[in-house]
Amino acid sequence: MIFIKTQEQINLLRVSNRLVVMTLGELSNYIAPGVTPLKLDRIAYEFIKDNGAEPAFLNYKGFPNSLCVSVNDVAVHGVPTAKPLEDGDIVTIDCGVRQNGFCGDSAFTFAVGSISEKNQEFVTTVRSALDAAVNAVCEGVRLGTVGHLIQEKIERAGYSVIRELTGHGIGRELHEDPLIYNYGIEGSGTRLEAGMVIAIEPIASAGERHVRVSKDGFGIETCDGSCTAHFEQTIVVEKNGANVLSVFDFLK
Repeated sequence: MIFIKTQEQINLLRVSNRLVVMTLGELSNYIAPGVTPLKLDRIAYEFIKDNGAEPAFLNYKGFPNSLCVSVNDVAVHGVPTAKPLEDGDIVTIDCGVRQNGFCGDSAFTFAVGSISEKNQEFVTTVRSALDAAVNAVCEGVRLGTVGHLIQEKIERAGYSVIRELTGHGIGRELHEDPLIYNYGIEGSGTRLEAGMVIAIEPIASAGERHVRVSKDGFGIETCDGSCTAHFEQTIVVEKNGANVLSVFDFLK
């Protein structure tokens, strides 16, 4: 069931998503060679709690941590470890919070130190796929069109959409209907309505698209060891466009 949010609910979602972005911004100050994903997880936990919220990922379907920290070939759901990040790594931080009964969710792929020009081009392409999708959203647009735009951006550049992983609706629950595929046929699928709140999240591989479950039972990694990138923003569908609740303003 797709829930159309009231203005009061959207205002609460704005608060929870703002905290997610603030958390990502706080973490961006620490991402460097030598820092461990576990340290980033502890920082996030304390920051979220200090701001009167709960980490939405902690114990969600058994997940043991507050953050998903996915390094290089791990696309999503990476369990934070004590292995230090290295210069040249690509790390995606996916963060969720629950505050005042509503969830926030956003992800960003960071460069650790100096990454190769090849990997920088890949990360930039996936970010641009998110931007293209968000810019296309408005009442009446169909989700197949959103997925098609993401797919076209990523595949035209020679990369692969990881098709098993999707965006989703969000509200009182972290994951609500509808699923938002990162591929599709233009003009097909669910019609967007004003008041829908959705998380759009392109997830791509620099090589082949096939993935498997990591040894820890949570992470999803590429079968060929290719690097991955993942960007996610939560938005409100409006009559004439998208209202982004999780703006990446920590980059300024």
